[in-house]
Amino acid sequence: MGNNVELIAQCEAKAQAWLSPAFDEETRNAVQAMLDNEDKTALIDAFYQNLEFGTGGLRGIMGVGTNRMNKYIVGMATQGFANYLLKAFPGKNDIAVVVGHDCRNNGRMFAETVADIFSANGIKVYLFEGLRPTPEISFAIRQLHCQAGVNVTASHNPREYNGYKAYWEDGAQVLAPHDKGIIDEVNKVTIDDVKFEGNKDIIEIIGGEMDYDYLCAVKEAMVDQDVINRQKDLNIVYSPMHGTGRVIVPLCLRSWGFQNIHVVPEQMVVDGDFPTVVSPNPENAEAMTLGMKLGTRLNADLVIASDPDADRLAIVCRDDKGEWIIINGNQTCMMLSYYIIENSKKLGKLNPSDFMVKTIVTTEVIAEIAKRNNVELRDCYTGFKWIAREIAISEGKQKYIGGGEESFGYLPYDKVRDKDAPASICLICEIAAWAKDNGRTLYDLLMDIYKEYGFSKEFTVNVVKPGKTGADEIKQMMADFRANPPKELGGSEITLWKDYQSLEATDENGNVTKIDMPTTSNVLQWFCNDGTKVSVRPSGTEPKIKFYIEVKDNTMKCAGCYERCCKAAEEKIEAIKKSLSL
Repeated sequence: MGNNVELIAQCEAKAQAWLSPAFDEETRNAVQAMLDNEDKTALIDAFYQNLEFGTGGLRGIMGVGTNRMNKYIVGMATQGFANYLLKAFPGKNDIAVVVGHDCRNNGRMFAETVADIFSANGIKVYLFEGLRPTPEISFAIRQLHCQAGVNVTASHNPREYNGYKAYWEDGAQVLAPHDKGIIDEVNKVTIDDVKFEGNKDIIEIIGGEMDYDYLCAVKEAMVDQDVINRQKDLNIVYSPMHGTGRVIVPLCLRSWGFQNIHVVPEQMVVDGDFPTVVSPNPENAEAMTLGMKLGTRLNADLVIASDPDADRLAIVCRDDKGEWIIINGNQTCMMLSYYIIENSKKLGKLNPSDFMVKTIVTTEVIAEIAKRNNVELRDCYTGFKWIAREIAISEGKQKYIGGGEESFGYLPYDKVRDKDAPASICLICEIAAWAKDNGRTLYDLLMDIYKEYGFSKEFTVNVVKPGKTGADEIKQMMADFRANPPKELGGSEITLWKDYQSLEATDENGNVTKIDMPTTSNVLQWFCNDGTKVSVRPSGTEPKIKFYIEVKDNTMKCAGCYERCCKAAEEKIEAIKKSLSL
């Protein structure tokens, strides 16, 4: 109880500071109401910590408080970011940044606040005229030779969230040492330090020309124009889920040569409340319902969607019975990687030095595809900035040809340094065209990959633990797993334990080897003798701990085996969950 009293006292002290005239009346009234309330839960959740840059930047529920997204937190973060930029580029008089936003509530207000503060600090700002996809922000930073960028987005999170993705001059989200450097500067900032009054003379509004340049760049992800020309009538249904893909994705598809594109009208409406979905997340099947209904009515070949900031994609295609099935993130990543390798090779476009990247939690089938085709595959941490890092360190020496992660994010070319739904959607449509050209479907292609490289089923368990108590529980769970690591998973013996915090791998005989990674990370992985893999990590952007389960089966000989393999894998996954008390 003593600890709780201390915590409440700390939160009250932080809240009192928000009653100063530096904050507007609405904010002060909301804070006062929290202070007056006998139940201190809301006060603690709003003030127990400061929002920090995690794996995806700044992200939180909108509202008042140090642990919430509001113009003051955005303001202090931006002032700290500006201070860091001025230190990181000493003597440079023309530091410039790109600022964008998606469709979320308060997105434009936050973006304009960011632009004002950068400009007040003498930093040139290229501010997009309206909502734009995350990959276009990344592209614009590189195109305009800027030193940094900010995109105001909470990606696929629920409607009450907003966020702030910080980018560096390579167009990738900020990595060490800059992330820590920015956090240190942000932590020094008080509300009185923030220069809210912008200098309009150095804020330049951008839009159409950058859209065109990005559109042209996306075409570089194309593998085979001929196949698109032959299948230009591929019947495509697309939804932007109320977000930033609504204009650019259909334009990109047409620029590739596709002519039969239909949009989900209800989800073309820009709306931060996302009225047609429970959550605008392509990982949720529910979000694809309207697209599938339209796809059925139009007898579409495939249904695709992008999330609100158009960095992730979702695909629905028909199975062998003509029923709609959702292609999950691992399968999407697998198909894109397979096609790039196979067809680049057939067309003589694949070079011995080309490489791909996947995250450590993404399916190992991709590793098998790359291995058998003598393509270098690199494993990196979760978060697309790590994929971007691999592109950066090999720039000018080796060509990056594709990479992605299980959470529905993929990048099929190197002009952008973040997940890119418009380019990935165009390429998946090219793959569907190629399959159709050969009398097949995306589903048939998926079955072919499983037959050739082994069946795999992946399942992610998200254990949500909100607030201060939740954060403590997650910390304890990771400590317990380290102190008492499991010996088996669903009856399969663990033969290799990896701890990315200590960067050590321990095999079944107790032999310890070092893991070669650029830095440490709070991730555990367990590998079994039958190919089972489980990865555990706390989320860097949300109050949850994630368990990524992968189960292998090499007995799949034909498409008819798929259901049997799925059923056996589901039973195995349930047994693994039981082993881990999930």
